[in-house]
Amino acid sequence: MKNVTDSLVSLGHWPSAGSFGFNTDILSTNLINLSIVLGVLIFFGKGVLSDLLDNRKQRILNTLRNSEELREGAIEQLEKARARLRKVEKEADQFRVNGYAEIEREKFNLINSTYKTLEQLENYKNETIHFEQQRAINQVRQRVFQQALQGALGTLNSCLTNEFHLHTISANIGMFGTMKEIMD
Repeated sequence: MKNVTDSLVSLGHWPSAGSFGFNTDILSTNLINLSIVLGVLIFFGKGVLSDLLDNRKQRILNTLRNSEELREGAIEQLEKARARLRKVEKEADQFRVNGYAEIEREKFNLINSTYKTLEQLENYKNETIHFEQQRAINQVRQRVFQQALQGALGTLNSCLTNEFHLHTISANIGMFGTMKEIMD
């Protein structure tokens, strides 16, 4: 094994002039290989990497533009919503003011109609009282008249005798006779 290692190490010390061989020095070969790989990657991958970066840049710019448009749209919608809110608040205030005015108007109308109704009821009450008083007065008058008439009839019946009755009839007939003569 020692011979194989020695032979590989001896290969690594060959002079580089005019000959081709394997370099077994790991540190120097890695740098060369790495620089070749990086050179190939840069040479061939530059376009791909550039396209990827350009695509990524375009997507970011598009996203920013879309975000800006969405922000502007959101701001516009916010302003519209605020304007609508102000309008609704004004309408609510107007409804509230109109509602209070309507309530006051209805209250005033209710008080007036209640006052008028009470006034009418008072008038009806007074008319009813007056009507009942007149009816009571008329009933009392009728009773008084009936009692007076009955009392007068009773007095007349008790005072009238046949002679007085005949005398009254004769006097009345005589009076009619004189009136007839005057008229003829």
